[in-house]
Amino acid sequence: MKRLLAALLIAVTGSVFAAEAPEKESMRTRAGLYVDAIEAYEMLRNPGDRQVVLIDVRDPIELNFTGYTRMVDVHVPWKIMDSSRWNENKQSYGGYVNPDFAAEVTSRLDALGIGKEAHLIFMCRSGSTRSAPAADALYELGYANVYSMVDGFEGGKAKSGEHQGARVVNGWKNSGLPWGWELERDIMYGLDK
Repeated sequence: MKRLLAALLIAVTGSVFAAEAPEKESMRTRAGLYVDAIEAYEMLRNPGDRQVVLIDVRDPIELNFTGYTRMVDVHVPWKIMDSSRWNENKQSYGGYVNPDFAAEVTSRLDALGIGKEAHLIFMCRSGSTRSAPAADALYELGYANVYSMVDGFEGGKAKSGEHQGARVVNGWKNSGLPWGWELERDIMYGLDK
């Protein structure tokens, strides 16, 4: 019902019905603007008189293995995985925050003719720990309309059932929105250097 209402509000008023603020502190942004994947899709499809930009902040390798949507305008990773760093606590490879993130995103936005009044939607895998700080980084540079996509590209983990623990709940990929495996060279990070 919420999604039907969102689509109706967009069609009638040109406004988006925004997702609620997340409970987890790590998912909150300074701007306080949140959308889920379907709301982001509707904003991109029906921008009205706004510039709406989808920024994918996932690591490049992640896109290879989890998929991609051709609706992305800018791809700059917030965090870059590094196979030479091992996180013993998580039993996983570590990484580091991209030190040039804000400069690289603003450079791409400038090249696209996107101003500070644009509505920027930041998307990571699950909407948990990368899209919010990425949005904050641009907010600090004067971009006031920065949204974190709270369910990300892959969505949340199933709490029970056959797919318990797998990312099959909501998110861009699980909401029937357009996605696939073919990446776009002119959008992908690091290939324009």
